[in-house]
Amino acid sequence: MDWLSRMNAAISYIEENLDGFIDHDKLAKITCCSAHNFYRMFSFITDTSLSEYIRRRRLTLAALDLQNSQIKVVDLALKYSYDSPISFARAFQALHGVTPTQARTDGVMLKAYPKITFQISIKGEKEMDYRIENKGAFQVFGIEEIFGTEAVMMDGHKDDPSIRKPADLWQDCHANGAYEKLDAVAGDLPAFINQELCKVHAVCDYRETQKDTFPYMLCAFCTQNSKTDGYTIVDIPAHTWAIFPTEKFAWDDCSSVLGSLYKRIFSEWLPTSNYEQVGSLDMELYGGDDEYGYVEIWLAVQKIHPHLH
Repeated sequence: MDWLSRMNAAISYIEENLDGFIDHDKLAKITCCSAHNFYRMFSFITDTSLSEYIRRRRLTLAALDLQNSQIKVVDLALKYSYDSPISFARAFQALHGVTPTQARTDGVMLKAYPKITFQISIKGEKEMDYRIENKGAFQVFGIEEIFGTEAVMMDGHKDDPSIRKPADLWQDCHANGAYEKLDAVAGDLPAFINQELCKVHAVCDYRETQKDTFPYMLCAFCTQNSKTDGYTIVDIPAHTWAIFPTEKFAWDDCSSVLGSLYKRIFSEWLPTSNYEQVGSLDMELYGGDDEYGYVEIWLAVQKIHPHLH
């Protein structure tokens, strides 16, 4: 099953269970990646979070139920996994602009959000630079934190201080000097990477953690003169890597530049490349100076063998 088929199979599973329990572990199995990576791919491609898509689809079906049946609001709330009729009514009104009771009125205006289908879109707007490189096993060391998948799943999480996310780790490490300390003990860059890159980078989803979490690390490459005492060390196996460089950008634009590149990788390159991701491992290698930066996104990939799909 190819990448597009897996993504559409995941959507079909969601659609079949909008009036029941949606098992996110099963979604991960369908898409052959971690739940965290599926949430990331979904949000980058669709410009909305998975939870928001599910919310909109459930409230779309709820509106149809109200107009085509005599189901009670309390039963409708339960059907679409709301804690109470009050929370359901609030969510319904926020989306449709009317209460559930008003939705039964003839001529009332409601909103309908259709099922998403993933397909190849041939745009031809801009070429996409990438290279494929085989790398032997290597080690990185650095500052690790385990994050909850809500950091990429929940709509509006970027503005929610109660949900910790990788950007907060970066901010903390710059504020408390941990970034500069890691940079100072990183040692030389290994010969197999661009020597103009910085010494501190990021790696994500490199090992399994508890359910609904993912590991993320500010890291440096282990070399002969690295000083790794007190840091977490991670083994990265030999892989084929698809490497995508950005153009130079102002550091304030880093998040939007990376988001745009990830979106193109997941929506344009992966569906047409004859490669697929190996697990969910990816790295972000940073370069530049105090004013301008650039990033290389590394995805661990393998060639697709047609007879296996």
